[in-house]
Amino acid sequence: MIKKGIILAGGLGTRMSPLTKAVNKQLLPMYDKPLIFYPLSVLMLAGIRNILIIVNKGQLNQFKKILPEKNNFGVNLYYKEQLKPRGLPDAFILGEKFIGKDNVALILGDNFFYGQSLSQSLKKNTKFKNGAKIYLHQVKNPQLYGVAILKNRKVVKIVEKPKKNLSNLAVTGLYFFDKNVVSLSKELQISKRKELEITDLLNKYIKKNKLKVDFIGRGGTWLDTGNIQDYYNATNYISAIENRQGLKI
Repeated sequence: MIKKGIILAGGLGTRMSPLTKAVNKQLLPMYDKPLIFYPLSVLMLAGIRNILIIVNKGQLNQFKKILPEKNNFGVNLYYKEQLKPRGLPDAFILGEKFIGKDNVALILGDNFFYGQSLSQSLKKNTKFKNGAKIYLHQVKNPQLYGVAILKNRKVVKIVEKPKKNLSNLAVTGLYFFDKNVVSLSKELQISKRKELEITDLLNKYIKKNKLKVDFIGRGGTWLDTGNIQDYYNATNYISAIENRQGLKI
């Protein structure tokens, strides 16, 4: 059972510049709430109550004004500063003491998940001891994402931003890992992009036959808000749902 989670809320936000020159992207308003509230709520729906938020150096106080470490929605929040973006697996290296010997979830601070039965799905996927689990979602532009190649519903390879149409199943920004994730992340080599790649980490689990997948079906929504168009699409989606239903996402 996963009881710890990490929100990776660093990054330069270059695709949304100049909005992100003074304010971290995850603190910008997405309709009526800061963007980071949405990935935080996903971890809470999964039953995770101990959460580490990784932020850029110099931005810690901005986050603490919105999400102080105590008296927050019944969860325990912790912070860690990242000197510079080094790729997703760096979150596990920075969070080594926080993770300890426990399994851990990682969610990207700019990812939005919503849909019926999401809570049940999250709680189901946190109940494992060994290996890793990911969510896949069908997209029409797979060349923008890391995609999973499946055979008989089993992942055989993860490919980052393929030039050829190998698969339309994108790997979303929500991951579940066992306690070995820290040591495996330390074994990774810096890529051509000068980062540690989550694709390389997932392929390590594949080689060990320890990566499982679940699917966000047609009734669910996953939005990556990394650029300005996707950001406003997500904002409009939230506005439409909340005003139609009268419920907060």
